[in-house]
Amino acid sequence: MQKAMYYRDYLQLDKILTAQAPESCQPGNEPAHDEMLFIIIHQAYELWFKQILFELDYVCGVFNKPAIDDNAEDLNLVRHRLNRIIRILELLNQQVGILETMTPLDFLEFRNLLTPSSGFQSLQFRLLEARLGLQMDERHQKDYYKRTNEGGFDQPDYSTINKTEATPALLQLVNNWLERMPFFDPAFWNDYTPKNTSPTPYFFWNDYRSIYQSGLTERETSRIDDFDAVFFGKPSTHTAAQTAPIAPAFSAEAMRAALFIMLYRDFPMFQASYQVLDSLIEIDHLMANWRHKHLVMVRRMIGMRVGTGNTSGAGYLEGALSKHYVFRDLSSLSTFLIERKKLPRLPVALIRKLSYPPTAAEG
Repeated sequence: MQKAMYYRDYLQLDKILTAQAPESCQPGNEPAHDEMLFIIIHQAYELWFKQILFELDYVCGVFNKPAIDDNAEDLNLVRHRLNRIIRILELLNQQVGILETMTPLDFLEFRNLLTPSSGFQSLQFRLLEARLGLQMDERHQKDYYKRTNEGGFDQPDYSTINKTEATPALLQLVNNWLERMPFFDPAFWNDYTPKNTSPTPYFFWNDYRSIYQSGLTERETSRIDDFDAVFFGKPSTHTAAQTAPIAPAFSAEAMRAALFIMLYRDFPMFQASYQVLDSLIEIDHLMANWRHKHLVMVRRMIGMRVGTGNTSGAGYLEGALSKHYVFRDLSSLSTFLIERKKLPRLPVALIRKLSYPPTAAEG
């Protein structure tokens, strides 16, 4: 007779609850009370990282499809999975507060026993960043990530990260999805009368560009060059240093689609799409918030000392905080918004398409 399912067995608690082995409690060491908290917090992080990766696998699977029906289950489930990731990241940010109940002197009781291991070596966190779209060469002090010596990754983990980065990340998949948006099909724009015909070949965007430019203040006039670079792919007139912060990872076509969704998000057809884009922005924000909390905590715990994995400690974390944004392009769309009352009026055929789910006959 098969044994009845039991709570402890289902959750494999015998494995989980015996997985804490503080180094300070090993023979010859002085037990440090707060090492148990340190281990459990980081094990909890790793479990949540696993769940985030599980959700990202689903999301990437949907965006890998040749076509996505905005009215079907897929996009709604993507929105739901991304919202779950947001809630998990909010929890991870809160967990930093629990770890901060440990004082710097408490940490020093066992810190040296951790060398040369480091949170830097979290494979799952690196995979999480890679799955979102943060590439190795775009990382702060990228040479840190290429170390396989003491303090760096072991060879199997390093190979796993490289394999993950070789597959399409969520950023690229979202870019492809945005490029496939059908709402600029000429069939929807037959009754649209452009008010402006230069300097680009894009009928709607010519009008939008003109409205945007007219709303810029004297100090903002250079923003029209940014607009042309981001949405039309024109060479920037800025210096390389000035261009770097606005150089998009998304294509110009994808950026136009993303801005269009943000501008006309009140249409039923755009509700799910807008919320997906907004979720990606929020994930980036919460990841940055987590890095900031981590930075503040490290400064409090070790000041300006080097990390246990031989990184520059707080200095490294500060650089990562400023550079490790994945969906910066989407966040920057607010730079190019205009007042809702000034939005160009869309053609009737497109309004009909955006307002109601297409019937089988229309599809």
